[in-house]
Amino acid sequence: MEEPLNLVLFSGTDDKLQAAAILTAGAAALGKPVNVFLQYWALDAFRADRIDTDHGLVAEAGEVGRQAVHALRAAGQASWAETLRQAKELGGIDIQACSLSMDLLQIEQTDLDPLVDGVEGVTAFYLNAGAGQVVFI
Repeated sequence: MEEPLNLVLFSGTDDKLQAAAILTAGAAALGKPVNVFLQYWALDAFRADRIDTDHGLVAEAGEVGRQAVHALRAAGQASWAETLRQAKELGGIDIQACSLSMDLLQIEQTDLDPLVDGVEGVTAFYLNAGAGQVVFI
């Protein structure tokens, strides 16, 4: 079995979440399994009542970056959440919420969008990661 791509998502800005979604979709299109581990602000962005809202961009994007992102959306680029939904349809994508981040942010699993498959601790994440590459975003 091919080693998975393992993404640790920390940032909750739309640009970083979009980058993670594109990496996930690309791996899924190639049949490569992907484990996504949601921590802190990324986890917060996956709340069911917030997933489709504007989560801003990193500061270095500036106004030029914001305009570029808005232009892509106006041209029909899928949101990061929709890109992840499409990737999950291809199979092999597992999205888990970090149990410690859940406690810190006082989030229950029922607060999360159905994209999130469950809750696990960091040890379980590393066990599932195997010898696969880990990318922190």
